[in-house]
Amino acid sequence: RRGNCNIDLFCACVLESEHLRLCPQDYTCCSSQMEETLSLQSERDFLKAVEDSSQFLLTTFTQRHRRFDEFFRELIDLSEKSMNQMFTKTYGRLFTQNSHVFQELFVELRRYYSGGSVSLSEVLSDFWSRLVERLFSLVNPQYQFSDDYLECVSKHAEQLQPFGDVPRKLRVQMSRAFVAARALSQALSTGRDIVNKATKVTDSQCVRGLMRQWYCPLCRGLPSLQPCHSLCLNVMKGCLANQADLDTEWNNFIDALYQVSEKLEGPFNIELAADSVSVKVSEAIMHMQENSVSISTKVFQGCGNPRPTQGRSRRSPKEAGGNKRPFRTYSPEEKPTTAAGTNLDRLVTELKERLRPMRGFWVSLPQTICNDEKAAADLVNEDRCWNGQTRGRYLPDVTGDGLVSQINNPEVEVDIARPDVRIRQLIMELRVATNKLRHAQIGQDMDFMDSEEGSGSGGGDHIESYNDDWPGHGSHSPPYSKPARHPAASPAKPPRVKERNGPKWNRNNGRVKSASIQHNFSLFPLLFLTIMATASPIWR
Repeated sequence: RRGNCNIDLFCACVLESEHLRLCPQDYTCCSSQMEETLSLQSERDFLKAVEDSSQFLLTTFTQRHRRFDEFFRELIDLSEKSMNQMFTKTYGRLFTQNSHVFQELFVELRRYYSGGSVSLSEVLSDFWSRLVERLFSLVNPQYQFSDDYLECVSKHAEQLQPFGDVPRKLRVQMSRAFVAARALSQALSTGRDIVNKATKVTDSQCVRGLMRQWYCPLCRGLPSLQPCHSLCLNVMKGCLANQADLDTEWNNFIDALYQVSEKLEGPFNIELAADSVSVKVSEAIMHMQENSVSISTKVFQGCGNPRPTQGRSRRSPKEAGGNKRPFRTYSPEEKPTTAAGTNLDRLVTELKERLRPMRGFWVSLPQTICNDEKAAADLVNEDRCWNGQTRGRYLPDVTGDGLVSQINNPEVEVDIARPDVRIRQLIMELRVATNKLRHAQIGQDMDFMDSEEGSGSGGGDHIESYNDDWPGHGSHSPPYSKPARHPAASPAKPPRVKERNGPKWNRNNGRVKSASIQHNFSLFPLLFLTIMATASPIWR
């Protein structure tokens, strides 16, 4: 009748003396061994019913996570490819000689997105620090700079603002987009894991109720009699009482996922952010080139006069810039094709359509299962269904939802004083995931909120509240923003040493020192001897 049970359902005789533990003590077609076998089968049937009912959730989270993850990773790859193509065309060999500075940026962006212990603000800050050291040497090839001298340049970059306002603009755009993308991807993975775990929670008292409603009719010689709908609801509400307590946090989680999805297709669009990296970096380089004289003068005043390069002579500006190509960007029709053969708007629209029906899933799960004709009789057969003892109407009231409401459940004995530890853990996981999503809606990464305060190079770098993205909030603090702390309550962070797959970069007191920047001016053509005196592009 149900599942894969192969027990002979046609009784040759009626057993009166057989003592059954679960079914009514009356004439029966089952032995105690058969009852035990059917009890195990009822548990398998229940888990299968829960699995089938939750398949939509599991499939959605699994497939959407995979599609978004592939899409986000390919966007990063395309962004790096776009920069390499653009800068190679514009600057030629000199870009390829210094490409490691840019490659490291994308390595760290991938590591951040993948969940690595990386602060996005520090990644961008390190990039600008390395870039200013490299470019300062390029625009002043007539001087020799020690590592300590370039460290001084990097240390005062916030005051000098060699790249203008570009670092801040890029950080704001990248932080919003990457924080939201990472939070969404991680939340989809969390949703998948929670569904997997929650659908496997059962207890022994639940199994007793399942056996009584599904297989006791068989033991009474009524194999075709379905349990009454209300009987099924009471059994399922008892069996799924702990899961129903997921409801509040689950709904908050789904709402937060929906809102972050909307942010991604709006002000936090990661497609636009990834596509703009090369353009904004180029703007920064152009700004430093055009202001190289004033920047260098300020550096010489603050860090001291460097030593002239031996055997170097200046060339005229005309000679120095004779073969330079103007900077160019891609026209819209030249842009790389969209990642993964799709686009962000389509992915987000599909996800939002699937998220809407997920609210209230765990509370409505008993009703979903009992509405299946294989699980219970429909409501029109209230007088011709199995009521737990015999054929007839089921009289007890249907209990409420959740653990506390099961105190009067007539079908399943539930200890309301002992919530299931596994479900309590899932509730905590939902709260953490929801909190991350809510912070992502305002451009904040909970994992790195402390390290992002005051970080950066290029001036004016602090955590924005992103109020402009919250209509109606104006100058007020946005929802879920972190309360301001008194400066005295924030101890100074210890020096951080970061090792990479190559050169080691030591960060002390806001300074970045590169052990790999060797000022071997043979790498740079004589074209750069007098770049400081001209406003043409730096690299060929």
